[in-house]
Amino acid sequence: MPFPSLLLAATATPSSWGNVLTAVLQILGALGVFLFGMKVMSEGIQKVGGGRMRQALATMTKNRFTGMLTGLVLTGIIQSSSATTVLVVSFVNAGLLTLTESIGIIMGANLGTTLTAWIVALVGKFSLSAIAIPIVGIGLPFFFIGKDKGKNFGEFLIGFGLLFFGLHLLKEAVPSAGDIQESNAFFHFVHSVVEMGGMRAVLIFLFGGILLTVVVQSSSAAMAITVMCATKGWFGDDAFTAFKFSAAIVLGENIGTTITAWLASLGANTNAKRAARAHFLFNVIGVTWMLVAFALFTQAVWWLAGELPASLRSVQGTFQQSEIAFSTAIFHSLFNLTNIALLIWFVPQLAKVVSRWVKDPPGAPGRQRLSYISQRFVDLGELNLAEAETATRRMGDLACGMLQGCIDLMNHPETDLSTKVGELKQSEDDCDIMLHDLTEYLVACSTHEIGQGNANRIAAMLRAASEYEEATDRIYRLVKVLQRKYEKSRKFTDEQQAALTAHAESVLVFLKLSRDLTVTQPTAADLSASKEREKEIDAARKRLNKEAMARMSSGGDVPTEMLQVDLSNHLEAIGNHAHNIVEAWAGIGRS
Repeated sequence: MPFPSLLLAATATPSSWGNVLTAVLQILGALGVFLFGMKVMSEGIQKVGGGRMRQALATMTKNRFTGMLTGLVLTGIIQSSSATTVLVVSFVNAGLLTLTESIGIIMGANLGTTLTAWIVALVGKFSLSAIAIPIVGIGLPFFFIGKDKGKNFGEFLIGFGLLFFGLHLLKEAVPSAGDIQESNAFFHFVHSVVEMGGMRAVLIFLFGGILLTVVVQSSSAAMAITVMCATKGWFGDDAFTAFKFSAAIVLGENIGTTITAWLASLGANTNAKRAARAHFLFNVIGVTWMLVAFALFTQAVWWLAGELPASLRSVQGTFQQSEIAFSTAIFHSLFNLTNIALLIWFVPQLAKVVSRWVKDPPGAPGRQRLSYISQRFVDLGELNLAEAETATRRMGDLACGMLQGCIDLMNHPETDLSTKVGELKQSEDDCDIMLHDLTEYLVACSTHEIGQGNANRIAAMLRAASEYEEATDRIYRLVKVLQRKYEKSRKFTDEQQAALTAHAESVLVFLKLSRDLTVTQPTAADLSASKEREKEIDAARKRLNKEAMARMSSGGDVPTEMLQVDLSNHLEAIGNHAHNIVEAWAGIGRS
């Protein structure tokens, strides 16, 4: 229940229970329409621009500045900084983002969430009820009649209309101070804090903002409630005083929104915990310096809001209402912009601080687990699959790394293999775990309404992940053959060694190609080229085996020649897995 409504209900007199219950249900209903509209709009726009969003996540996080821009755009689109930061924490947990990269995205997410304050500030510029429902009406034909992109665009329009209609309902449902009974204890408490003034009052409202955000679990919804209450006189009759205390609540909401990511990091690995702590630390540092400069900063923002063009500030309400709403939006944006400008230069230092805060656990490094924690807290739709797709590519990286290590062993036949065999066995076990976790995650994704295109993507990822796991099994068998060769002191001729190495390197190139096609959908030409590569690898296996059989017929060492046959057969099987992966990605319907 929203914080103001909860206290209002708790302190009402028995005679007013009916009115209070009606008001509370109206606010809850308005909040529900607002949040549902935000969710539908977010899912629709993710599906419309899904491919570009996935590409941005894969390529635009390599430094703090592009990461910040990615976080800004992503949060502006999905309208949830909590969703963005939970996604970041899960990416870090899966090893898909570094800690430093995650901090840049988190900074951008803080700025992206300020869009909500501007939307609420503009609520009074026009009659929302006159345009919100027609927008839904425009979206309905697209949603029911359209295909793929059209259907997704219709979903976006419906969500967009519901979001604004929810804001309209919230505006009407939040009671003004004049409508609250004078005997209401919460009314007197708020006004006693307002009359108290000074930093004590600012801190009380700040903690109220933290509590409000934790209760509603949405900084966007908390921001909407804050601005509505401020413009309805909850924080006093003086416009500047009301703005000042709404700004204090906004600061609290910036801290409260970090709780979701903190909870998401529970049970995650060390770096994921560090990413969540970095989000908390970044916001706390910002709130701390803002409290020092609060009086000067709020006065400057109030002056700036007064300098806005009159046409922008003319709303359906009083002049003071427009001043409060626009001043709060400006404050929220300038606060986050300034905080980013101050701290973006110290991202490595922030990473060091949280690394000392959350220390590495004692013992050996952890295994390669893919823990998809975002699903437990926020349904991110298209972005859930982007996370899984990147993780599938990581399985490909692991398989390619194992085969490269195997080729290195082939090129050094006199080297003791015991240490390297142990390392590659660990990698093979890791891939087994990754397949299990990825399968569970994709099955969870498939339980939601995802559309045919995304269903095909899930099927492709499930097949590709299974093929990668089987490929790593084959690579480990290769290593065991090489170990047996070393232990038995079997030696290949230079010609045999060169032919086997060339065969293995050809398979490695093929495996890398299949991994790279995780990002770009294979064309018909890619699939045809893959079939030709598979045939070439099969022909090489037959040629090597025929040569080995000929040498055995001529009196060659049978155990040594059988080792070559085993190696060439395993390599050919890995090539088959690579082709199967290309087939899995070919022809899937991507959004």
